[in-house]
Amino acid sequence: MDKEILISKWLDNNLNDQELEAFKKLEDYDDLVKLNTSLQTFKVGDYDTSKELESVLSTIKASKGHTSWFKPLMRVAAILAICFSLYYYTTTLDTTITTEFAQKTTVVLPDASSVSLNAKSLIVFNKNSWKQERDVELTGEAFFKVAKGSTFNVITKSGTVTVYGTQFNVKQRDNYFEVICYEGLVGVTFNSQETKLKAGDSFLIMDGKQIAKEKENRLSPSWLNNESHFKSLPFKEVIAEFERQYNVTFKTNDIDIEQLFTGSFSHDSIDVALKNISLPLGATYVKTNNTITLKRE
Repeated sequence: MDKEILISKWLDNNLNDQELEAFKKLEDYDDLVKLNTSLQTFKVGDYDTSKELESVLSTIKASKGHTSWFKPLMRVAAILAICFSLYYYTTTLDTTITTEFAQKTTVVLPDASSVSLNAKSLIVFNKNSWKQERDVELTGEAFFKVAKGSTFNVITKSGTVTVYGTQFNVKQRDNYFEVICYEGLVGVTFNSQETKLKAGDSFLIMDGKQIAKEKENRLSPSWLNNESHFKSLPFKEVIAEFERQYNVTFKTNDIDIEQLFTGSFSHDSIDVALKNISLPLGATYVKTNNTITLKRE
C-alpha cells in the first residue's frame, strides 16, 4: 500500500491490523507519532495551509545545496502539510442534522441546550467554535430549550433570533417565518429591525407581510405532541405541513388554498387527519398511492 494512503488512514484511525504493522515499519514512523502527539494540544487559528506550505518549500529550496538532508526535510514538509491540512479541516467541520418526511428528532448541543426538529428540517452548528459563538443555522422548524450562558443565535434565511436562556419555536419555510416565545425573552431581527418577544408573544411574516397574532396560551408547540394546529392561516400552509408529516402530495382542484383555516390534524393517522382538514371545507378526498386529491362535494 502507498505510504501516503497508510498515513492518511492512520490519521483517520482507520488502519486494520495488517496495515498497522506496515505503518509501523515506515522510516518516518517515530516522527509521525511524535508529530501527532504534539498536534493534540495544537489550537488552530486562521491557518492558511497553502501559504505555510509554500513558505516551508521556499526555505527548503534556498538550502537545497545541502543534499544530505534535503530529501528527509522534503518528506517532513509533506507530512506536516498533510497533518495541518487534516487538522484544520476536521476542527472547522460543521455538524449538520436533518430530518426527512414524517420524521422528528431531538439534538443536544454542546452547551446542553436541546433542539427538537420537525419534519423536513435542518440545523447546522460547529462544535469547536461553540464556546466563542453559539450559532445555529436553521432551515425548517425547530423548538429550542436554551441553556443559560452567552448569547444564543438561531440564523435563518428570513431573520435571526437572539436569546438568553429561554424556550421558543422557529418556523422558516417558503415565504413563511414565525417565532413563538414560550419562556424568557427573545429578539427577532428581520430586515435589520429587532422585535422583542416575551412569553406568549409571536412574530409572523407571511408572503413578506407581518401578521398580527393573538397571545399564545400553549406551553410548547403542538407538533411536539404529534399534532399540527392552525388558527386563521391560509389553507396552503395546512396542506404544506400535511405533506411534510405524511410524505404525500396534494391536488386541490377547485379548492381555494388561500382561504383561512382554523383547526388541526394528527400525525398518527392519515385517514383521521384527512377528515380533520377536509370536513371543515365541505370537501371530500381520494387517496391514490401518495397523492391526495381534494374536491368539493
